[in-house]
Amino acid sequence: MNVTPESITRDGETAIVIQWSDGKVTRWTVAKLRASCPCATCREKKRGEVKSRPVLPVLTAAEAQPLKIVSMRPVGTYAYNIEFSDGHSSGLFQFSMLYGEDD
Repeated sequence: MNVTPESITRDGETAIVIQWSDGKVTRWTVAKLRASCPCATCREKKRGEVKSRPVLPVLTAAEAQPLKIVSMRPVGTYAYNIEFSDGHSSGLFQFSMLYGEDD
C-alpha cells in the first residue's frame, strides 16, 4: 500500500479522523476500532463468543468507563499501536485496515 496517513485528529472524545496522502478521509469511532482489534487475544475472544456467550459478562472498572484512545504510536511505516482506556494495547492496526474502513 503506497498511501500513508498525513494527519490524525480527534473528533471529540469518541472518534478519530485520518487524512490520507491520496486525499481520502476516514473516520473511526473508538468503539469500532476496539471491536476491530486484530490482535490474537481479540481474535480468540471473538471465536469464543460465537460458541457461547455468558449471560451477564463481568466488567473491570476500566471496561465500565466510556471507551477512549489513550495513545497511538506508529509501528514502522505500516501500522499504529493503539492503547485504549480499558487497558488493551496489543493490537497493531495496519494502514490498509485503517484506510479501508469509512463511517
